[in-house]
Amino acid sequence: MKTQAAGPSQRQLRVAEEVRHALSSVFLRGEFRDPVLVGARITVTEVRASPDLKHMTAYVSGLGKDVPPEQFAALKRAGAYFRTEVAKAVKLRVAPDIHFQADTALEYAMKMNQVFSRPEVARDLGPVAKPEE
Repeated sequence: MKTQAAGPSQRQLRVAEEVRHALSSVFLRGEFRDPVLVGARITVTEVRASPDLKHMTAYVSGLGKDVPPEQFAALKRAGAYFRTEVAKAVKLRVAPDIHFQADTALEYAMKMNQVFSRPEVARDLGPVAKPEE
């Protein structure tokens, strides 16, 4: 019987963070051939690595707003460029494939905040103790 791992290994976490820094550097430089990506304000909020480190999922946001669909399409088209840049910056046996996903964490947090502030939910939750200062 197989047991499932509790989460990513330390190596996965370390390599994913290095890849995040490498991708952030690429976006900061802004050296893109695709005119859709030139001047794009994209932030890499998190990178998750597969167990074999051959695939990386980069979660991106548009600095407080969603990344437009045309920019997502451009990110996918520029996959080989990102792979090359990451391979230059992060020394791995195999250059990982980079997959982009929208980071919805901020949107989800704002939605949950709205739900918790509704009167019927606040009533059900009861009084919340404020931390002592």
